[in-house]
Formats: sequence, structure tokens, C-alpha cells
Amino acid sequence: MHSVRQWFLISALVAVLAGAAAAQPVAAAIDATRTGQPITKLIFGGFMEPATTQVWAEMLSDRKFFNTISSLPSAAPAGGFGRRGPQRRWTPVGADEFLGMDRKNAYVGEWSPLIRLDAATPHGISQSGITLRAGRAYTGRVVMAGSPGARVDVRLVWGPNPGDRQTVTIQALAANYARFPLKFTARADTTEGRFEIVATGSGAFHIGAASLMPADNVAGFKAATIRLLKEQGISIARWPGGNFVSAYDWRDGLGNADKRPPRRELAWNGMESNDMGIDDFMTFCRLIGAEPYIAVNSGLGDAHSAAEEIEYVNGPVTSRMGQLRAANGHPAPYGVNIWGIGNEMYGPWQWGHMAVTQYPDKHNLIVKAMRKVDPTIKVIASSATPEELSWTYIENRQLGTFPGREQVNDKVPFAFGTKYDWTGALLQRSADYIDYLGEHFYGYPNLAVDAGKQAFVEADDPLADRVRRMSNKVQMKFEAWEEYLKRMPSLKGKGIKFAFDEWAPRNRSVNPSGGAPAPSPGNPMLNPMTNALVYHEFFRHSDMVALGVATGGMGTLAMDAWGEAIGYRMEGLVIKVLHDHFAGALPVAVTGNSPQRAIKGTLWVDLPARPSGSPTYPLDVFAALSADRKKLAISVVNPTETAQECSLDLTGVRPGGGATLWQLTAPAGAAAAAPGPGRGGFAGPPATMAERSLPQAPGRITLPPASISVYEFDVI
Repeated sequence: MHSVRQWFLISALVAVLAGAAAAQPVAAAIDATRTGQPITKLIFGGFMEPATTQVWAEMLSDRKFFNTISSLPSAAPAGGFGRRGPQRRWTPVGADEFLGMDRKNAYVGEWSPLIRLDAATPHGISQSGITLRAGRAYTGRVVMAGSPGARVDVRLVWGPNPGDRQTVTIQALAANYARFPLKFTARADTTEGRFEIVATGSGAFHIGAASLMPADNVAGFKAATIRLLKEQGISIARWPGGNFVSAYDWRDGLGNADKRPPRRELAWNGMESNDMGIDDFMTFCRLIGAEPYIAVNSGLGDAHSAAEEIEYVNGPVTSRMGQLRAANGHPAPYGVNIWGIGNEMYGPWQWGHMAVTQYPDKHNLIVKAMRKVDPTIKVIASSATPEELSWTYIENRQLGTFPGREQVNDKVPFAFGTKYDWTGALLQRSADYIDYLGEHFYGYPNLAVDAGKQAFVEADDPLADRVRRMSNKVQMKFEAWEEYLKRMPSLKGKGIKFAFDEWAPRNRSVNPSGGAPAPSPGNPMLNPMTNALVYHEFFRHSDMVALGVATGGMGTLAMDAWGEAIGYRMEGLVIKVLHDHFAGALPVAVTGNSPQRAIKGTLWVDLPARPSGSPTYPLDVFAALSADRKKLAISVVNPTETAQECSLDLTGVRPGGGATLWQLTAPAGAAAAAPGPGRGGFAGPPATMAERSLPQAPGRITLPPASISVYEFDVI
């Protein structure tokens, strides 16, 4: 039996030989007798980097005092990628000489603030720039030790007047650190709220840790964010990175959160609080109903650490690490099935990067050690095909903005079997230790790679071509797989699949002055349609795609002016509507009269040998039966800036009545979303999805410009 993808290729060839013209009315033939493998719900994944992310409800920065506290301006961090941005910092209340960082009596980490007191003038620390809402309750805690003569006031301040604050007074300090609970209710809206810990009296006091969260947090997570991610259908969550994982020690995230040491975060040149550790991540997955996917450190990490990590997560309570898990409040094994071995280990930007001649051996050692603890796990290799490394090195060469990224003089496209064929090397030497190939892909829809210039150039092509650049990259992965099967016939029957565990479009244009591409807002539907076509391509290859994790999957929420999640951006609605109608569904063959055309680019860098998509140019049509075969869903993307007509011809099923249409279009006058106050979110009203009932299943449809339409109806 031919696969769904093979039927598409056959029909495309027939259409070309017949001289089919794109100018003809688009006709899509849907044959429900030709079905593919079920679409795994794990295609709809979200990605979190670093370990403590925008889903966590903590409002204080540096709450365990990784940095020294001073009234002097903070020094700019050196090295790393530097993409974390400035963080709020603690400043002294009163003169600097009353405050020191005590290494000898530190509560956690390298030191703790020590404040000397006098009887009349308050001394302590303060953090400003906190967003507060009128009438909202906040809970927190402070860990302190000090002289009996100290009188400590912990304040939440929302305005300049003496009455614009609430104070919790603590007078029971002792030599040993103790934890004191806090409760506040703000009485005004502000983005410049302030949290203060000050004292008067005699002697001195230490501050070990402080915390402030909205009172409605759910186990430390933002309540609205949890609710929306669950409703969105995020079915798998990848954690803790990303580049972050290559220098992350999972043991730092265990036990009492206040005693977990803050660390310098090497990948993004910031500070990691370790507030969200492995047990917290498991709670998060339970709350949103997602499959957990844990990445182990194969950069600075080692096989022993990876084996201990899997024993902590999956080992019986009688094992050494299982006993530690139980002591931390979780006696039952978590049973995590999916494990990633490192992240982008082909990249010299990774901590612990090794040559392709060495890394497969490290991969094998780690997997052997992990499978010895739990032989049932599925492991994802950190792989990259030559086309991906070709694109990545063009990006690195042209941008030149990331210290530590290797600059190479070899011309792209890179060839199979060379040092740039990371996936090939892993398949050659580690195939028995791979379940899934962890392929990443990013792209600039507005840019194409010029082989002569060995650089990105402005594509200046139609919207219909720009939205296809990312799905073309998916197609290249499967063309690479075909090449690997030719070179290594022993791969047949091993059941290796793809795990697209990091992917996203990047909207940029060529910077005329050189350097990094400039922001390019463009059509507000560019990214949503681009993402929809990527999902279509995943669906068409349902037999080979084990999971997919969108880099921005956790960040597709719309935020209000206060940084609170209030709905979805258009990209978030794409995930939701496709999840709701295609997770677990059976792909069916779609043929047509208008093959997709090749677009600008360089073969085996950003252009596949065969275009992605259905043979329904300029439209892209995908269809699937529900798991019980009682419903048919059809997703149609119109990536043009004009309305399009399409006829739908069904074979193998008959409509059983009316239909429902869900449709995504850009609101009139909409522009690209602007970053909002919350990391990972965007300010502005949430996007909306039109939904309407149709009296009968459509035979001919009209697609609005730049739109995504999903039809669903009963079939008999």
C-alpha cells in the first residue's frame, strides 16, 4: 500500500505531465480509503528554556541573592549570548556601609545579605519595578535570622504616599534562620511596585531568601497560564533546555526551593534560581495534562549523572535515588518515557561541544547507562542533517553576533558524509542507541539563501512563497532520511523516527548596513500560516514524526498591560484548532490539479528537491478522519493576499449532515504583535477565531485572503 505522502507525489507527477496550470481553479480530491498512521498528539508540544520560565509565578528577581547588593550601577555581564536582558535588582535602603554580603553564615548559595541596625533609621533592601493589581492578594515568605533586638518590617508598596503600602512586622528573630509567611493585598494598579525588607533596633539581621507570588498561584505556577496552556492542547513539554541544559546540573533543583542554590547560567549569561526543578516540572506537566520530555546534560554532563537522574525520576522507592525522591515528597516513580540526550551538540556554542568524531561515543555511553536503569525509555539524539548545518553556518557567518559560534570558510551546501553531517555520523555509529532523531529547524520566511553570495538575501517574493520556507525545511528532513536509507540500508526496520523538538520562524529582513537582520513585522498572518503549513507537513508524515515541540509553544499567549495571560495570539490559536481536530486523527490522501512550485533558495540549504505541500497550489489542503472514522476534518491554508476558490471532491465517505467551520484571519488593520511586559508573552488583545455552522458539508469553498480554515463534518 502506498503511503499518503507517496500518493501525493504520484498525483503531483501526473499533474505536471498533464501540463496542469496553476491558473486553473483549484480542485482537491480527498480519498478517505487511503489512510496513514494516526497523528500523535505529541506533535503539539511546548518548549521551556531555561529551567525557570515564564510559567513560574515568582515576582521577585534574584530572590536568593546571587548578586551582591549595592547602590552602584550593576556591571554589564560579559560573554554568553546575552539574550536574557536586564533583571530587576536589589538596592540598599539606607547607606551602603550598613549592608554586607556574609559568606560565613550564608543561608544558600555563596553569601547572604547582612544588615547592621541602628535604633532610629531603617536599613535593609528594596526591589522596585514590580507589577501589582488593585484588589489582588499576594503571598510570600522571607527567611531571616538576627539579633533579638531587631524589628523587621516587610512592605509591599504601590504608591508614593504613606498609606500606599502594607506592612508585615516581624519581631521574633533568632540566631538560626527561620521562615516567616507574608500576605498582602494591593490597593492600586502599578508597574512600579516595591518590595522592602527594612529594620530598626539593635544588632544585625541576615536575609536568606524572599518570595512573592500572586495568591492564586497553582503550586507556584501562574494560574491563568496553566489554564490556557491546558485548553490550548499542549500535549508534551520539553524541559529544561535548549542551550541551557548543556551546563545544567539537575541536582541543583531538588528539595526545599529556598535552599536550592542560585547559579550563574552559562548559556544565556544570566542567573538561574533553580526554583523550578524536576519535581516542579512534573507537577507542571500534570497540571496542563502534558507528556513530560526531559533533556539530560550531554555537554558538561556525564553518563553517571544521567543514570542517577533517570533513577530519581523512574526508579523504585527502594533505589538510592528513589529514596531521595520520596524524601522530597514524591514516593511513586514518575514513569517518564521520553528523554533527550543533550541539545544541539553539533554546535560550538554548546558548553561541552565535541567533534563529530567523538560525540557519538559519548551519546552511546549515556544511553547505555540510562537504559541500564530503565530499559523502557525512548531516547532522542541531538542530530542535525547537512542542510540544517548549512543554513546554521550561513546564519552564523552573516550575523557574527554570538561569541563562541564557529566561523567556517567551507561553502554551503555541505555534503552528506562530511564533518557537517552530524545526523549521518550518529546513525552510522549510534543507531542502536537512538529511538528518535532530535532535529531542530529555524527559518527566515522573508529571506532566501543565495548560493553565489553564500548569504541570506531579501527574497522579495509573494506571501504564498514566504510561508512555505519553514515547511520546505521539514520536507528536506525526509529527503535526508531517504539519502540515509540509501547509504545505510541497515537502518530499515529499526523504527527510528523524527522528533522535531525545536522549531520556529524568525521574522527578519536583511539589514542594509550589514550585521543582524532587521525586524520585519510584515503580514500579521505570516507566522500563523507558516506554522500551520509546518503542522500540515508533520501530519503528512505521521508514520515518521514521533513528536514536535514548537520553540514558542509556551509563549503564544496574549498578555494584558500587566503581563497577565488573557488569551491566545494567532500562533496559539493555530496550535489549538489543529490539536482539537487532528490529534489522534488518521490522515487521508489529498490529490489535486495544481502542483506546488519551487521558490527562491539554494538546494539542500533552504530548498528541498521536491516542494512541500499538497498539489493544490497556491492553497495547502490537508484532511483526516477522526480515530473512530465518524468525522472528517479538512484544513485549508490560503497563503495569498487574495480570496481563492477550491472544490472538494470526496471519495470513500459521504457527508452525514451539516458542517462547522473554524477560521483564522487577521483583524482589519492588524499589525504584528509587539512584545509585552511578560517574558514570552505579547501585549494586546487576544486573537479570535471565527466559528460558524454550515447547513451542509462544503463542495466548493471560498477562502479569505491570508487565512486558515478548518471544516469538520460527520461522515457515513
